[in-house]
Amino acid sequence: MEPRSSRRQRNAPTINDVARWAGVSPMTVSRVINREQVVRPETREKVEAAITALNYAPSAAARSLAGGDETRIGLLYSNPSASYLSEFLVGSLDQAARFGVHLVVEKWDEKTSVAAAVDHLRRGRLDGVILPPPLCDMTEMIAALDDAGIAAVAVATGRDPDDVSVVNIDDRGAAYAMTRHLIALGHHRIGFIKGNPNQTASDQRFRGYLDALAQSGIAQDDALVAQGYFTYRSGLDAAEQILELPNAPTAIFASNDDMAAATVAIAHRNGLDVPGDLTVCGFDDTSLATTIWPELTTIRQPISAMSRAAVDVLIEQIKARKGKTKVSPGHLMLDYELIRRQSDAAPRLRPRQKVKK
Repeated sequence: MEPRSSRRQRNAPTINDVARWAGVSPMTVSRVINREQVVRPETREKVEAAITALNYAPSAAARSLAGGDETRIGLLYSNPSASYLSEFLVGSLDQAARFGVHLVVEKWDEKTSVAAAVDHLRRGRLDGVILPPPLCDMTEMIAALDDAGIAAVAVATGRDPDDVSVVNIDDRGAAYAMTRHLIALGHHRIGFIKGNPNQTASDQRFRGYLDALAQSGIAQDDALVAQGYFTYRSGLDAAEQILELPNAPTAIFASNDDMAAATVAIAHRNGLDVPGDLTVCGFDDTSLATTIWPELTTIRQPISAMSRAAVDVLIEQIKARKGKTKVSPGHLMLDYELIRRQSDAAPRLRPRQKVKK
């Protein structure tokens, strides 16, 4: 009996199913559920008949989202990592469906001005917008959205939540934990690939790396640090720069999984075994971390959970604004986790052999 019950749970009708059955909008269904008086009697009867026919049980979240026109929220993105974006999108779509709100996904082109982008969102009647990296750090974008009366939530940013609500993790603490892990394995020459300087989380991760070195009495070596931009291509260039050093590191910590995967590729091209000759670690725990060999030791940033939380925070802001209630920016910090896989090990005592190109 349990498997059938589980399938019914997964395939339970949604507020959108009820709306289609009754031939009305999801917001009309919401108004009926919340017993608002603005719904005509014949429309109410259609919705109630649909609810009965489909055996629809509205969630507490859906019941609480009452009032106003159809709620529309946006996901504005400009992220070069497909694996990061796909996880972010799954979380936001799931949560938007649970609340019965309409999610609009828009890509921001850097050639488009902030003013034009915000005007496009305003004309699309969006009540709020989720801003993943790097847009989460665009002060001009956040200010323009506020001026337009559009609520916003910044996700995975290292900024203080003074002018916008923030959902993030402790990037500095996470990078510190990973670097300490490498030191505990016996590594003392640890390379670091920095993230894009246009994102505040990049600086937080670099600071965590430096904190761990200082706490362990290891002098910082600027030659072991290379600039990346969170892309696979930039990871190739950064890893090549570090591994060409006469006294190359025994471990490299990259600021995201894309650049860590690129580091593994460069190591293999140079005839180095990972992790025998070189330990490589990443950050994020996207799907890429488990689709390369060896699978990456990395920091798990709960990307889907963060995007779901962003939808929650955004809807609370929208409800407050529709109720003419002032709401202060909030800060929700989720937990990270260090995930060990096959790409880390203690450094070898024998000299590493590098294939000459």
